[in-house]
Amino acid sequence: MEHKKGLFISFEGIDGCGKTTQLELLNKYLKEKNYETIVTFEPGDCEIGKNLRQILLFHKGFVSDIAEMFLYLADRAQHIEEIVNKNVNEGKIVLCDRCIDSTVAYQGYGREKNIEQINLLNEIATKGKKPDLTFIFDADIETAQLRVGKNKDRMEKEGSEFHRKVREGYLQLAKKYPERIKVINANQSIEKVFEDLKKIIDEIL
Repeated sequence: MEHKKGLFISFEGIDGCGKTTQLELLNKYLKEKNYETIVTFEPGDCEIGKNLRQILLFHKGFVSDIAEMFLYLADRAQHIEEIVNKNVNEGKIVLCDRCIDSTVAYQGYGREKNIEQINLLNEIATKGKKPDLTFIFDADIETAQLRVGKNKDRMEKEGSEFHRKVREGYLQLAKKYPERIKVINANQSIEKVFEDLKKIIDEIL
């Protein structure tokens, strides 16, 4: 079976929402259906990004909000050009763990930075490239925090008030871009969440 048209799908949600697990399940499901897929993530899946990820998630000292935002954008610019565009152009389905919406939700809503500016910067970083489809896995803060466990990175260590604002940001984005963004209730079991995910994917493909 030939599937020539590439597709760019991003997976979003607060830390601990279970998106990475769902991405892996979908990857396996699509491969079984003979789709060519590639799994990727932000930040840090390209060579330059590896160093940026270390700073973003594990730097012990102070990181200014603006520096944080630009580091994420620098990683994205490289990632889109080096990995996403190349694979989409080859007709593959690119499954990406986090993309443009993370910056709007975390830096825009979470850090309360100017969202119009972030949209413009995202546009510059990606040269206008957006996911064809985005899944937001919406879990309540308590459930998500429990799933993250004890070993938290710099972003996961932010308090529940921060994550509440990020979650609210994601839901606002879903309202704003209903054609692209689909919200899935991630408080359910892994199996039930995947059933909901498959339903949407099967309709689209």
